[in-house]
Amino acid sequence: MRLPTLRRSRTAPGLSGVNGIARLDRRTKRLTKRLKSGDIAIIDHVDLDRVAADALVASGVSAIVNAAPSISGRYPNLGPEVLVAAGIPLLDAVGEQVFDQLREGQQLRLDGHELYAGDELVATGVRQDAETVAAAMAEAKAGLSVQLEAFAANTMEYMKRERDLLLDGVGVPEVRTKIDGRHCLIVVRGYDYKADLEVLGSYIREFRPVLIGVDGGADALVEYGYTPDLIIGDMDSVSDAVLKCGAEIVVHAYPDGRAPGLKRVEDLGVQAITFPAAATSEDIAMLLADERGATLIVAVGTHATMVEFLDKGRAGMASTFLTRLRVGSKLVDAKGVSRLYRQGISGASVFFLVLAALLAMAAAMAVSTVGRSYVEVLAEQWDSILFQLQRLFS
Repeated sequence: MRLPTLRRSRTAPGLSGVNGIARLDRRTKRLTKRLKSGDIAIIDHVDLDRVAADALVASGVSAIVNAAPSISGRYPNLGPEVLVAAGIPLLDAVGEQVFDQLREGQQLRLDGHELYAGDELVATGVRQDAETVAAAMAEAKAGLSVQLEAFAANTMEYMKRERDLLLDGVGVPEVRTKIDGRHCLIVVRGYDYKADLEVLGSYIREFRPVLIGVDGGADALVEYGYTPDLIIGDMDSVSDAVLKCGAEIVVHAYPDGRAPGLKRVEDLGVQAITFPAAATSEDIAMLLADERGATLIVAVGTHATMVEFLDKGRAGMASTFLTRLRVGSKLVDAKGVSRLYRQGISGASVFFLVLAALLAMAAAMAVSTVGRSYVEVLAEQWDSILFQLQRLFS
């Protein structure tokens, strides 16, 4: 497949001379856990997705150097636009040798399309900006049909392999947590999860849903003051403290039964069960909730559109598409629920509504003969009423 032409942009005023400490890791998700404000992140991430970009922005890095192309042209991935919009310099496609030339903790300087360690030039690449990203995205959109064909083929293959699970729920484990007849709130630390959790408080208080954290989504629940009932996933991005919070643990295993995350859980002295499946962790969370009788599944931070499926960057995203077909009308995106509850009447609105009603009543009494007579009688008896009240409560 022809890659898009990524042009080198000339260094604009104010864009050169970015300094920071080097932090290196080929896995972006693992790197974001130890990044600090002002660091320069060295990554190796083809087709940088939006979730990874959001995490990089949140860490406060001063610049990002990618050994791989941030936009390969396979599909219009969303990550580079996020970084450019946040004003974070992105030096792209510098080559894998950068991991051999740099070490953790070195002082680096990014100057235009060149990266320096001290006075030594260690890498050159494509300095991305809004113009270059827009051009690359336009070319990537032109080749989207190829990806859609591959997506369809992966979907059919997955359907053949996991038909029993998808159609009949074969392999879904039994859990202690009572789900039957209840709502389930499934939290993935993905798209806009913070904004959704911030406005779901009223819904959670009213319906008391089963709280299911998918890997790092469990930490997100705890961050917002909730205790997860279930934690489901590979256990590669959930913290030790949250794993020991008392939630029931379901470890996502490979179809052959191997579960690398199980050892970590057991080493913490926490009991767990496994769920072997080729699907993604967020998918098996939905399948478990559906199979165990949830009446409604509210999804936070999960994937909902075709571009988001592709942006995840795995062939296994076919499982996400089919899982949503399986769950059907039970599944509601959290954004819909949050919009519904944002439209509720606030306490201040209720107060002013009652105050307006009382003022209207007072005005009506003031202009009517019956109302004035009633006020006069009430005034004459006021001292007697106060005396009776004092006797009652003394």
